[in-house]
Amino acid sequence: MTFTLPIGAAWVVSAAMTYGAWIDGKERRVPNWLTLPMALCGLSFWAGKAGAEGLVWSALGLVVGLVFLGLLFWYGGVGGGDVKLFAGFGAWVGPSVALNALAAGAIVGGIMALAMVAQSGQWGRHWRTAREIVQEIATVRHPDKVSELAAARKPTLRLLPYGVPLTIGSVGYLAWSGLLH
Repeated sequence: MTFTLPIGAAWVVSAAMTYGAWIDGKERRVPNWLTLPMALCGLSFWAGKAGAEGLVWSALGLVVGLVFLGLLFWYGGVGGGDVKLFAGFGAWVGPSVALNALAAGAIVGGIMALAMVAQSGQWGRHWRTAREIVQEIATVRHPDKVSELAAARKPTLRLLPYGVPLTIGSVGYLAWSGLLH
């Protein structure tokens, strides 16, 4: 089962993602008043347009965001607002577009992170921190403990508001795939 997002809805979802990214970049949070209605409207839209099959398809897209970014959240890698923003996006675009957009967002996030490290000039410090994070994930058996370690480290880091690369990757993927034309 696959559905195609109508162009008007694709533009509205892109605008909502962009606004969420703007807030995330400015305030380092994505508000629930944006993410919850985005998800509920996506589920409702597809349920109304395609019945139970549309609702399931939309829910699967939502689950893509919740599962993949939820795991990163659990380990302290992204904020809860990022998870909810992308879950709302997934509710509109379905599972396959959500997976592809997530991959695009990860690539954009990696490039932005490298640019931030290059700007700081502290390659050694960032390399040590990355190794420390990987070692913690590999050796600490409980994700909540890894999350605590990540939270303790956050004040010493310049953080990337992940809603920004998620949005660039997601909206870019929609444009590249022809859903915004």
